Amino acid sequence: MREDTKDIIIIGAGPIGLACGIEAKKKGLDHLIFDKGCLVNSLYRYPMNMTFFSTSEKLEIGEVPFISHNPKPTRSEALEYYRRVAKYWKLPLQLYEHIKTIDKSEGLFVVNTNKEIYKSNKIIVATGFYDFPYLLDVPGEELPKVFHYYKEAHPFFGMNVVVVGAANSAVDVALELYRKGAKSVTMIIREEEIGQNVKYWAKPDIDNRIKEGSIEAYFNSHIDEITKTEVRFTTPEGKKSIQNDFVLAMTGYRPNFTLLESLGVDFHDDEFQTPVFDPKSMQTKVEGVYLAGVVCGGLKTNKWFIENSRAHAEQIIEHIAIQQ
Repeated sequence: MREDTKDIIIIGAGPIGLACGIEAKKKGLDHLIFDKGCLVNSLYRYPMNMTFFSTSEKLEIGEVPFISHNPKPTRSEALEYYRRVAKYWKLPLQLYEHIKTIDKSEGLFVVNTNKEIYKSNKIIVATGFYDFPYLLDVPGEELPKVFHYYKEAHPFFGMNVVVVGAANSAVDVALELYRKGAKSVTMIIREEEIGQNVKYWAKPDIDNRIKEGSIEAYFNSHIDEITKTEVRFTTPEGKKSIQNDFVLAMTGYRPNFTLLESLGVDFHDDEFQTPVFDPKSMQTKVEGVYLAGVVCGGLKTNKWFIENSRAHAEQIIEHIAIQQ
């Protein structure tokens, strides 16, 4: 166990976790920022050609300018930007260090990772939501042909691909696969239409591709079973099956509820499993445990973004600093 006690341990080295670290550094608070993966791990796992919905200035943290060559920044530009932020502020990062347990002993949080044991006065959870995909819960989902994350179109050239979902990620994937030479692209969608929140430049594109038959779409439908050679599914017209090489389940993701529950965080009795916290300080009902960023919305992962949750960092650190 490390002998020193940190003022704060921040869980999550995404943009909001980094913003919390920057504010802590401004206040002279001793802290560490942990992530089980790389810096801004969730952004790294985005598709290689992804373009953000927001403009670059809305993604800025720590008074470091984000200059993009495009009206909307790309994934590669964002990765470069947050690397620059981390270097500029000399943030104390503990990357590829997975937190196994957090206990409380004698008023301190004891954080046990795969490498070390640390002590801290406060905990900030800024884990986002991208680590735990919604599963289809159907036979065959465990087959190696099924993916819940998408990187690029090249591996699917000449293949019959099913894309599950109707939100931004599913639409982006379907369009890119179609344009990069997939043999066939079929969308299986539970809803009755493409999501209304799909990026304004992509929605007419996907609607037109479906209308002309370049991409086949089955609405109000769901997958029943995935086999090595087929996908079997139910539509309003009855059961169908199609030949298939790969399934890309772009069905969304959810927060790490297990971590929150282990910390004793309470949840509202609502459909989104929204964590209970003070909106002014961002502190939960567990003294010393704070939430920041997307995780604050529970299952409503479209409530908080980088641009509207950057302020959480200032709120939290200000509240902690007052108590010092």
